[in-house]
Amino acid sequence: MGVRCSKFSMCWIQSHHLKASVLESYDLENNGSDEKSEWPSFTEFSLDQLKAATSGFSSDNIVSEHGEKAPNVVYKGKLDDDRLIAVKRFNRTAWPDSRQFLEEARLVGSLRSERLANLIGCCCEGEEKLLVAEFMPHETLAKHLFHWENQPMKWAMRLRVALHLAQALEYCSSKGRALYHDLNAYRVLFDKDGNPTLSCFGLMKNSRDGKSYSTNLAFTPPEYLRTGRVTQESVVYSFGTLLLDLLSGKHIPPSHGLDLIRGKNYMMLMDSALEGHFSKDDGTELVRLASRCLQYEPRERPNAKSIVTSLLLLQKEVEVPSHVLMDIPQETESSTQQVLLSPFGEACLRGDLTAIHGILSKVGYKDDEGIANELSFQMWTNQMQETLNSKKRGDTAFRAKDFAAAIESYTQFIDGDTMVSPTVYARRCLSYLMSDLAQEALGDAMQAQVISPGWPTASYLQASSLFKLGMETDAQETLKDGTELEAKRNKNLKV
Repeated sequence: MGVRCSKFSMCWIQSHHLKASVLESYDLENNGSDEKSEWPSFTEFSLDQLKAATSGFSSDNIVSEHGEKAPNVVYKGKLDDDRLIAVKRFNRTAWPDSRQFLEEARLVGSLRSERLANLIGCCCEGEEKLLVAEFMPHETLAKHLFHWENQPMKWAMRLRVALHLAQALEYCSSKGRALYHDLNAYRVLFDKDGNPTLSCFGLMKNSRDGKSYSTNLAFTPPEYLRTGRVTQESVVYSFGTLLLDLLSGKHIPPSHGLDLIRGKNYMMLMDSALEGHFSKDDGTELVRLASRCLQYEPRERPNAKSIVTSLLLLQKEVEVPSHVLMDIPQETESSTQQVLLSPFGEACLRGDLTAIHGILSKVGYKDDEGIANELSFQMWTNQMQETLNSKKRGDTAFRAKDFAAAIESYTQFIDGDTMVSPTVYARRCLSYLMSDLAQEALGDAMQAQVISPGWPTASYLQASSLFKLGMETDAQETLKDGTELEAKRNKNLKV
C-alpha cells in the first residue's frame, strides 16, 4: 500500500510541477500580461508592399501545400525591416464585401499568443484580399508526421503538439474566437525553435460564404454534414481526428479509428515506429481522449479547457526543447539575421533531402557550362564514350532515386579522369547524404567548390553535410556563404 501511495505522490508532484512550468506563461498569455515585445500591432499593408515582399508573388515563394493550384495561395515574403511573413492571397471572388473582410481580419489580428502563428496584417485593395501572418520556418505537422525522412516524430513531441494545439484553441475560445475552420495537420506549423503553433488563417473562412471544411467528408464532423454549420463542438471533433493522426502517424478516417478502439484493438491503431517508446497506460489515455472528442453527439465531447487538463498530465520530457525532440538544427545568433533563403537554402536548413534532389534534378547540368575539359583526340576516341555512358547510367539512377547505383556510376565517371563536372560531384554528394554517408558527401561538396569556386550549390551541399555531421556553427556559416553567392549571381544575371 505504501509503495502505491508513494508512486501516486510522485505522479502528483510531477503533474503539479508540470502545470506550473508549462502553463505559467500560458496563463499570463491569456491575461494579456506577457505580450511579446516583437509582436507588432495589426497593420493594413498596401498591395505594392506585399508585391515587393514576395517578389511579385513569385511562384518560387509559394509555400502552401497545393502550390499554384490552390484556390487561396500562401507565399513566403520579407518586409523592408527584414521580418519574414506568410501572405495568404485569396481568390478574387472570395470576399466581395471588403468591409466584412476587414472586420474579420482585424478581429483575428487582435489575438496574440505563443501558441498561434499570429495574424499581423492584411491588405484590401480592389478585388485583392490578403492576410499577413508570422512566418513559421519548419514546415507543417503533415510533413513531419506523414512524410518524415530522417526519423519519425517522437512520442514526447506528439504529446506536446496535442497540448499546444489544445492551448491555442482554449486561448482563442477565451477571446471569443472559438470557431476554427478545417482544423487538420496542414494547419499546424513549427516555429524557429521547433514549437508547434496553430495557423491563424483557419480562424477565418476561405470566403464569406465558403465551406468550413475542404477535407474528405470522411473527416468532417457529423453535425456539419447535417447543418453546414461549424460549432465549438465541431472544432473538438476535428481535434479528435488530429489525435488519431498523432497516434497512428497516418491520416485515417475517424470511423476506422473508432472501430479499432471499440474493438479494443487500439494497439493496431498505434504508429509502428513508436513501438517500445511509450507506455501502454499513456497510449490508452490518449486513445480515450481521442474517442471522447469523436463522440457522435456534440454535447458528449469535452471542451478545450478539459482537453488541456487531460493532456498536461501526459506530457513527457518537458525539460527537452522542441528543436531537440524534432532534430531541428538550432540557429545561432549570427545566423538569425533573417536572411531570406532561396528554396535551395531553405531545404538545406530543414535537412529536406527530397527537396534538394528535386532542385538538382530540375537544374540538370546548366551550371557545368564553361568548365574547361581539355581532352586529346586519343582520349576522346578511347575513353570518352564509356565515360559518358557511366554518367548517363548515374543520371538514370539518380532520377529513379536509386542512390547506391548512382554512387557507383558517378564514381566510374570521376575515376575515368577524362572530364570534370561539378554537377556530378553534387549529385554524388546528395546520393551519399541519402545513404547516411555524410563525411563522403562533404568531400564531394568541397571538390565541387574547388572546380567551381563561385557555385552556390557547392556551399549549400557543404552546409547540408555539416548539419548531418552535427557541426552546426560551420553549417550555418557555409549556408550563409551559399546565400551570398546566390544573391551575387542573381544580381549579375539581372545586369
